Amino acid sequence: MKVLIVIPARLSSTRLPEKLLLRDTGYCLIEHTYRAAAGSRRASEVMVAVDHDRLREAVEAFGGAAVMTSIHAASGTDRLAEVARMRPDADVLVNVQGDEPELAPERIDQVIELLESDSEAAIATLAVPLRSPERLRDPNCVKVVRGLDGRALYFSRAAIPHARDVRGDELAAEPPNYWHHLGLYAYRRGFLLRFSQLAHGSLEQLEKLEQLRALEHGFKIVVGRADVGAVGIDTRADYDAFVARWQASGRKSLR
Repeated sequence: MKVLIVIPARLSSTRLPEKLLLRDTGYCLIEHTYRAAAGSRRASEVMVAVDHDRLREAVEAFGGAAVMTSIHAASGTDRLAEVARMRPDADVLVNVQGDEPELAPERIDQVIELLESDSEAAIATLAVPLRSPERLRDPNCVKVVRGLDGRALYFSRAAIPHARDVRGDELAAEPPNYWHHLGLYAYRRGFLLRFSQLAHGSLEQLEKLEQLRALEHGFKIVVGRADVGAVGIDTRADYDAFVARWQASGRKSLR
């Protein structure tokens, strides 16, 4: 399969304005993510789907590939769907979040391999075991319940599954009872072409989780296990911590 990594990138961001252009390391944040994604062994190409000329110029300045997408795209998935329409040669498109500069390329290869191994799945994604009671209760931490075949049964901001008879060891169980969903997806191109045309279901509207639209319409999502997730950058504190880790690593160049 021909695999295209797409990094959807918006210039505006609510909590950290224009974060993808921050360059306290000497490299803009979007370049960190681009270079990390380019380490994938299974993908043929990396592209940034931008909504503003400043982002396009920043990507092209470091030698990356960028394509302009609509400023009205409702989500990163809609931005990927635009790219899917432009690229009929791509069989699979992988959605990598632009604000996850430390994403291991092995995780990208993992979701690609998951989709290759399950011919009935339209989407592949990852989850990590959830061991923290605070994170379990946190609605910003999206949980997923998997079936025995590894496919997603449901995604929720709630603490699911609910333990009726609490013993106290539920979070420590192996295999895990609780999973934290990671925002890394591999999509079949045919699914992306249909996705933006699908009606928004009641579950998606209640939870504000677009992956529920796929489940509500009967598409299969396979969920693989990752032991470590990428750290997303949402706030200035997140970014400062990333810069500190970069400096502590002793790296001088991305190239």
